[in-house]
Parts: sequence; C-alpha cells; structure tokens
Amino acid sequence: MEEPRPERFTADEFIAWALEQPSGRYELHHGRIFAMAPERVNHARAKAQIWLALRAALAARGLPCEAMPDGVTVRIDADTVYEPDALVRCGPPAPGDATEIDDPVILVEVVSPSSRGVDTGLKLARYFSLPSARHYLIVDTEGRGVTHHRREEDGTITARILRDGEIALDPPGVRVRVADIFAGL
Repeated sequence: MEEPRPERFTADEFIAWALEQPSGRYELHHGRIFAMAPERVNHARAKAQIWLALRAALAARGLPCEAMPDGVTVRIDADTVYEPDALVRCGPPAPGDATEIDDPVILVEVVSPSSRGVDTGLKLARYFSLPSARHYLIVDTEGRGVTHHRREEDGTITARILRDGEIALDPPGVRVRVADIFAGL
C-alpha cells in the first residue's frame, strides 16, 4: 500500500520525493506538486536547440560557465522549485551528484499551451527573485519568437521580443542567434 503524501511540501521534501519517482517530471508551486504534461516534438526540439546554442556560445568564448538542459531544479524559495527547460550558471562546475542549481544566470522556458500563463507571468517574477538571475528567455515555437527579459544593472527588468538576429546575454558575455533556436522546427 502506498504511503499517503502530504498535501503541501517544502522544497527539501519535494526534491526527496521527486528523486524517488519512477517517471514523470514535476514542479513545486507554493508547496503544491504539479505534474508536467508530455511534450510535443517541437517543444523538445526547441529545448535541445537552445541548450546546444548556449553551450556552443559559451565554449566559443571559453567562459567558465556551463549550459544545462532540463532535468536539474532551481529552488526559488522554501516551497517553490522549478525545472527550467535550460539554464546557464557560471563559476566552478556544479558537483556531478547535485540535483539543484542555486545560481543560474540565464533561465529558459519553452512555452506550451498548458504552460504559457505560468511561464510568462508567475515564473517571470519568481525567477527574477533569484539574485543571480540576469536573463529569462521565453521561447515560443508557434510564434517563432523569443522574449528576452533582462535584469539591468539598476535592477530594472527590460523585455525585447526577437524573431531574428541575435540575443545578447551579458553577463556572461555571449550571443545566441534566434535562427539557431528554431533550426529544424
């Protein structure tokens, strides 16, 4: 018989619980677990493309940063844990057995019909509550555009919608071509 799970989780309880699950992807919003829906092929392709583009840009510049695909978590606070579609962190490499990244510089979400409202609203505010967060990219495969939210030096958040050209991500000091994100879609 399966143990009943609590109605609300802390971030620590959620991560321990999620590591025990045989399959599926989950996030924790204000103490409540949300299962993430299966992904469409273009969603998965866009996630892979942005991760590859970020990884290549970092490698080309030889920066002490790493791009990570989805799978690792980002703790927002004591009862909220997200799993971005890609992220970049800088500094010494994260330990290989780590399950969370606490200092992302760039966070990426590829919107889907079921996640659009959360990705463009709640996560925007919550990701920028992290002191390390400087860029939040929202990739829209249907509209073939990227909304780039950037925290300026004075703390102001600015936004640009790009359908072509390059996305300047400084820090860490790289550029990613919008066309590379949508290649093959």
